Amino acid sequence: MSTDELLVEALRLPRRERARVVEQLLSSLEEPDDQVATAWAIELERRSRDVADGRVQTTDWDTARAEILKELDERRARRTTS
Repeated sequence: MSTDELLVEALRLPRRERARVVEQLLSSLEEPDDQVATAWAIELERRSRDVADGRVQTTDWDTARAEILKELDERRARRTTS
């Protein structure tokens, strides 16, 4: 099957299936970046040690979400009064 024939067939697919094909094709073009993967592994290890050693305090999602929403509300309020 030629590229043109493949494209004609792909364009006949429903939108959701076309999106799936696009995702797969794009991901096949991405080359893993070993430097980025290594940097993230080092960072995750550092963060994990910080938590284990008590250097940082974790927060549960509900508390973090409430704090974020409160901060956003305060920023919006400051913007509307300025």
